Formats: sequence, structure tokens, C-alpha cells
Amino acid sequence: MKQKRNTSKSSINEPSQRQLRVGEQIRHILSETLQRGHFTNDFLLDHSNTITISEVRPSPDLKYAKAYITAMGMENLSEILKALNEESNVFQKDIGRSLSIKFTPRIKFVEDESFANAEHIENILRDIHKHQPPSSGDEE
Repeated sequence: MKQKRNTSKSSINEPSQRQLRVGEQIRHILSETLQRGHFTNDFLLDHSNTITISEVRPSPDLKYAKAYITAMGMENLSEILKALNEESNVFQKDIGRSLSIKFTPRIKFVEDESFANAEHIENILRDIHKHQPPSSGDEE
């Protein structure tokens, strides 16, 4: 008997197990490449130790991947992103050597906004808590 695939709207955009596994493998490879620092860009060499790759999301066909990054201090993030994307061929070569998949994904580095979003939500919740009147224990 053939099983039906779940095609509900919530599962349409969810990554497959393979995408998740390949994304995690790519994240490790990118981190190792950053640690080794085989770049021609001096700016990237100086700042590679401040970069954290939080997640890599490959496309369903595994031909493209977005690498979400944060940097300590965050003041040079736009310059770091530019340098990383200019050196993406270095990362792609390391991925091609390390992974045995049909296509080597093209990497695009983007800012990971999840930490900023979490901080924003935390600030909102903190402000709500500040503006609430103190509750008295006498209410019954």
C-alpha cells in the first residue's frame, strides 16, 4: 500500500532531512575554512576569527546555499559579508573536496538576523513588564 505524502501548507517550505544534513555538513566545512584562513582578502584574514556561521540552508536541489553569519561587535558586518561573498569560490572549493554530492552548492553569505530579532522581542517583553502595575496579594 502506498503512503500519501503530507502536502499541507506547513510542510511545503520545511527543509527535507537531506537538506538539513547537507546544510550542517556545509556549516562545518565553512567554519573550518574560516579557521584555516586561506584567503587573498586581507580584511577577511583580519576578521575571520570574529565570524560565526549559525546556519546554512541549502536549496531543495542542493545547487545553492545561504550561509547565515554573525560577527562579534557587528560593526563591520556589511564589509565582512562583502568580503565573504567575494571569496565564496574558496569556500566552494573546500565544500567540493569534502562533500561527495553531485553538485557543489554556490554559497551566498547573508546576515543572520535571528539574534537581533530575539533581542528585540526580549526588549518588548521587558518594557511590557516595566509598565505593568504591581499586583497586590489582597485580591480574592
